[in-house]
Amino acid sequence: MAKLVFHYGAMGSSKTANALMVAYNYEERNQKALILKPGLDTRDGDRIVRSRIGLSNTCELVETFIEAFKKDPTIIHGYHAIIVDEVQFATEEQIDVFSDIVDEYQIPVLCYGLRADFQNRFFPGSKRLMEIADEIKEIKTICWCGRKATCNARYDENGIVKEGAQVVLGANNNYISLCRRHFKEGRLR
Repeated sequence: MAKLVFHYGAMGSSKTANALMVAYNYEERNQKALILKPGLDTRDGDRIVRSRIGLSNTCELVETFIEAFKKDPTIIHGYHAIIVDEVQFATEEQIDVFSDIVDEYQIPVLCYGLRADFQNRFFPGSKRLMEIADEIKEIKTICWCGRKATCNARYDENGIVKEGAQVVLGANNNYISLCRRHFKEGRLR
């Protein structure tokens, strides 16, 4: 039975590496997995998904895929799974289309992304997945203190940033995963 699954974790928890390994497992079994990411994520190029440990693969954009799917749903024939990276940047409507694909076409949609932003608030795509996903799975990582990291702190040369736009693309140069205690205290180390 196909499911809509949300794999979430703080930054640095290997979400993208996990997504790419799942895609590889499908390929290894001669099954096709479609890898998608929202067009907002341009850090590694328009149609590349890359993990911090160096794994990468080509992908399509969520927006382009959904537009094409709405015009011709048969484009998903031949796919055994859809894998969505950086799903937090998807819209609620896009998440609903993914749930339709699971329910109507019996193709699993495996989503990977952040649950919350730098203010510990849901991203729209993550919120919708928390509401409707068949399974919600945490990918864990740790804070500098050794506790489980659940928060994504944005920082600059002055320390932790508490205000600003919800989306500022970055990686280890802009964000650090912290436990809730150190996030609240604003302690980077």
